Amino acid sequence: MNSRLAKFAIGQVVRHRIFPFRGVVFDVDPVFANTEEWWESIPEEIRPIKDQPFYHLLAENEDNSYVAYVSEQNLLPDDSGEPVGHPQTAVIFESFDDGQYKLRPRISH
Repeated sequence: MNSRLAKFAIGQVVRHRIFPFRGVVFDVDPVFANTEEWWESIPEEIRPIKDQPFYHLLAENEDNSYVAYVSEQNLLPDDSGEPVGHPQTAVIFESFDDGQYKLRPRISH
């Protein structure tokens, strides 16, 4: 596979290109790293290619909050400047300034 650098950064707020949800990036896989069953569950006409970054998002839509796994081709920057309402943002991120989340420092022994 021919992986490339991720377009979006951890802490960046993004929105889905097709579906009405947005989220904050909390992890990135350089290429698809989910199950084959998950990938095949996506309708073929909108199924993304595997050889691209995939993003783990704390996501939200009008109805609820959840974790999403989204291909780079299906994400756009969210320029609203608004924070994401997912309840887990405070666990992973320490602040939200100028449309960007800042990661909490890691605690190690």
